[in-house]
Amino acid sequence: MTEQDQTHMGTSRHRTLPHARRFAMLSAATITGLTLVLGTVSAPAQAQSLVPQSEDEAKSMIEDRQAEDSDSLNRSNVPESVSVEDAKAAVDKSDEISTADVEYAAALEDLPDSGVPEDFYQTPDQLPEENGGVVKQTPSKFYVDPIKLIEHNAKSTTYMYKTTDEKGTARAATATLLTPEGAEGDAKDAVVISPGTQGIADKCAPSRQMAMGTEYEGISVTSALAAKRPVLVVDYVGLGTEGAHSYLNRVEEGRSVLDAAKAVQNVEGSTINEDTKLQLRGYSQGGHATTAALELADDWAPDLSLASASAGAVPTDLYKTVSGLSSMQTGLLLYGVSSFADQADVDLTEFLNQEGLDRVESASNQCTIEAVLSNAFLDTSTLTKDGSSFQDLVQEKFMDVADKQRLGDAEIPDIPVLVNHSRLDDVVPFELGKELASKWCDAGHKVAFEGNLGPTHIGGYIASLPRVELFTNRTFDGKAPVDSCWRL
Repeated sequence: MTEQDQTHMGTSRHRTLPHARRFAMLSAATITGLTLVLGTVSAPAQAQSLVPQSEDEAKSMIEDRQAEDSDSLNRSNVPESVSVEDAKAAVDKSDEISTADVEYAAALEDLPDSGVPEDFYQTPDQLPEENGGVVKQTPSKFYVDPIKLIEHNAKSTTYMYKTTDEKGTARAATATLLTPEGAEGDAKDAVVISPGTQGIADKCAPSRQMAMGTEYEGISVTSALAAKRPVLVVDYVGLGTEGAHSYLNRVEEGRSVLDAAKAVQNVEGSTINEDTKLQLRGYSQGGHATTAALELADDWAPDLSLASASAGAVPTDLYKTVSGLSSMQTGLLLYGVSSFADQADVDLTEFLNQEGLDRVESASNQCTIEAVLSNAFLDTSTLTKDGSSFQDLVQEKFMDVADKQRLGDAEIPDIPVLVNHSRLDDVVPFELGKELASKWCDAGHKVAFEGNLGPTHIGGYIASLPRVELFTNRTFDGKAPVDSCWRL
């Protein structure tokens, strides 16, 4: 990138978000806030600089966030689903959400849809017989900013393939292949990224959001592409394509990942073949999907050439994860209740009042950023008929669904694995990550466990990227990672 391009990028970012610098450095729990700024970061070293390196620096960043006020909020920069008064109250009373967070969500609502044609996502009458069979493909785009000033130079191709859901029904799913500029010949290695929580609406599919420049996984994608190897980003069953997306369903997530990796070998223009070494990678829901894929791999896709895997902040126990969520993350609870009810065939009208039903319906049509913002600090006990919380509802009605999604007890391929997790994670308990690594150690696997001090869930994601890239390069070179099992 030239100095002129860097200047142009910085100018554009500053014009779009006046609080961008403060916004990027804050330690609050926001999937919301970091998306735009981090999407333009191209190297792990730059990402690392966005998180505090000491307790004093972390304290300074928190104080910086608390110094923000709501003076700049008005009807033009507050999402339509949030009143100006509520937005101001949220900003003024909390160090977990900033004015810039709200401005960012408002900016996204004004963006036109573009990229992959809408009819591409329609499932044809006939699907291939084999899982991983390619249905169709189309050129696509990967913008790293929602103003569409910066298009990544990797060749982007979105493709549809056949997979099978938990009930045994053939389903169409989509994924995006990104091939670095100048790549020639067969790829020696490639990265398969399972994205974190996107939402449960079709418009939230990563392939759609990458074309709009709103995909917060853009930092992981650009980081992987910097190593000049192909990158595959999975949409999951029911995201983009027809039918429901079963949120945090281990079987459907795992199959989506594995079948996407099989299908990419037959995508026209792909440099990935059966001999290409693959790394499975994901964080949060993506870590859940990556771990699920590992547990299913030997039976579902034994021919894939898996070289390593990186799983971050994995919610191995959904009830423990749900139980610890703060009201800042109510949007995630709404996703869970909506999807769990579908999976358990439960009628929510029996348990939720009208406001609760309206909130669930609204969140079901919002992507992560908007859903988290629109429902931040909402007390879920006000949404049920008997005053119980959503955590209580999960325990009473959806434990069967939650228990089926448990991870960590099944066999996985004998490959090096990295487990990373922030000790300051406010969404997925740190203990779950350490427990997963310990279980894999007990099973005889080579495990590198990396705890970090990235502030909150999203901070842990950013802090982990440099270590993930180092682990990736070493394992693709055939070198063994540092063994952490002795200290777990």
